[in-house]
Amino acid sequence: MTLSPLTGPAVWNGTTMAARTDWIWPWRAEEVAELLGLARATLAAGTPLERLRAADLPLPVTAPRLAALAEALEAGCGVANLRGLPTDVAPELLRLVLWIIGLHLGIPVSQSKFGELLGEVRDTGEKLGEPGSRGYRTGGSLRFHTDRCDVVALLCARQSVTGGDSLIVSTPAIHNAMLERRPDLLALLYEPWFHSRQQEQRPGELPWYRNRIFAVHQGKFTSQYSRSFVESAQRFPEVPRLTDQQNEALDLLAALATELALHTRMEPGDIQLLNNHVTYHARTALQDWEAPEQKRLVYRLWLSMPNSRALPADFDELWGATAAGALRGGVVAEAGYLSPLDLQSA
Repeated sequence: MTLSPLTGPAVWNGTTMAARTDWIWPWRAEEVAELLGLARATLAAGTPLERLRAADLPLPVTAPRLAALAEALEAGCGVANLRGLPTDVAPELLRLVLWIIGLHLGIPVSQSKFGELLGEVRDTGEKLGEPGSRGYRTGGSLRFHTDRCDVVALLCARQSVTGGDSLIVSTPAIHNAMLERRPDLLALLYEPWFHSRQQEQRPGELPWYRNRIFAVHQGKFTSQYSRSFVESAQRFPEVPRLTDQQNEALDLLAALATELALHTRMEPGDIQLLNNHVTYHARTALQDWEAPEQKRLVYRLWLSMPNSRALPADFDELWGATAAGALRGGVVAEAGYLSPLDLQSA
């Protein structure tokens, strides 16, 4: 296998990104007014979130910027932060604003077997590393990973006392650094790896799946990765044991992610958007508030994007459809649905 350096705006490092402001998108006053006005009217109408469609939620002022944002996430650096949304509003209004934004960017998909379409990232007492645990329901730090969607959108409603900072890294930059230092280990990441489904498999599915960590298809790079899921798969006797060289590759991947990452902190009202094909994200340890109503709270959407890149055919085990712009990703709920489109047609 002949590997070459990756190029383009998705290749960046944390030092240069921290000095840039093009990935920070401050809201204009008229956009905030339009979003809140539409959210209030929609809330008053009482239509359930999953029954709403973008066509029913016109945003003549804000929609052009959201279209530009979607293009920047796919063809640009893969990172954006929408800044300046007020949080001194009712929680249901804040959630609805994020949902409206999400519908104008793409299609929300289920985030777990419980069918969460608009999730909450908060400490529920789960412990990372347990067979069915998911990082967004735990406290403490999170290792670098991707989510199973084209774009993840995170709205910070409340922040912790300290910590809980975001670490974001360009995966093409990791690729290039590994190519320069250890091309033999980089080649391993293009091979299939075993991952645990974390007890979210459907009837008839195995509790693990195989997926390459790195791939290039039709000239576009993609990476899907969680070391926790790789390690969790080792509990299955039929899954091959990780070799010393594979562990070395994962160690170097983690070290380069830390070395090249952008360190930033979401403030209340920030909406962080990440293209999972070209970024990993992580979270630092945090000190949370004592009172439950003050604890750190982040609302999350997983979005299937209509302008997404095509994926290799063998990614279908994890993603479902792999064609460019297809409805894909997410976790099919126990009730059988993946997205609001399933519910609207029911």
